[in-house]
Amino acid sequence: MERFLCLIVVCVLVHFSAAQTVHVVGDGMGWDIPSNVPYINWVSGRTFRVGDILEFNFVTNQHDVVRVPQASYTACSDDNAIGDIITTGPVNITLSSAGDHYYICTFGSHCNAGQRLAITVISSTPGAANPPATPTTPATPSPTFSQPDACAPTTTPNAGGPGAGMVPPNSASTSLAAGFLLNTVLFTGIALLF
Repeated sequence: MERFLCLIVVCVLVHFSAAQTVHVVGDGMGWDIPSNVPYINWVSGRTFRVGDILEFNFVTNQHDVVRVPQASYTACSDDNAIGDIITTGPVNITLSSAGDHYYICTFGSHCNAGQRLAITVISSTPGAANPPATPTTPATPSPTFSQPDACAPTTTPNAGGPGAGMVPPNSASTSLAAGFLLNTVLFTGIALLF
């Protein structure tokens, strides 16, 4: 029995040390033109590590996201984009390297209106392997709407503002619980063999 409890404790420690954090960009607002809270406020107090995930929740055909160098971020330009412009939302981007990361929306004047994000990513635990920098699309598809030609916000009141009624998936808790359950079942089976 002692061996079994020790094995469970080790599994929990290993799982939590390797766990990644999913950061839902803008929280309930999502990836949108900020109405009164700039993304710099959202970033404040957060720690971004290699292996963490940025979840950009946006409506396809109304926004996009692309990583750019600092000069392009400052100029709100997709010149010298780092990777492809991602036009289908929502999307998860794994942070694969330490350093400063810059993201913008290239639709109309969205970037100039504040739809841009600057973060500093720190290294994960020493000796840990860096995950690939491949954006992934979550299983839940986003609704698609037609984009107005002018790309300007409408003056029609939106009950509750951008993202009202949209609750981002609690992917961090779900994956953590699933991983813990999988580890527990796997190591319980191994422990029973001894």
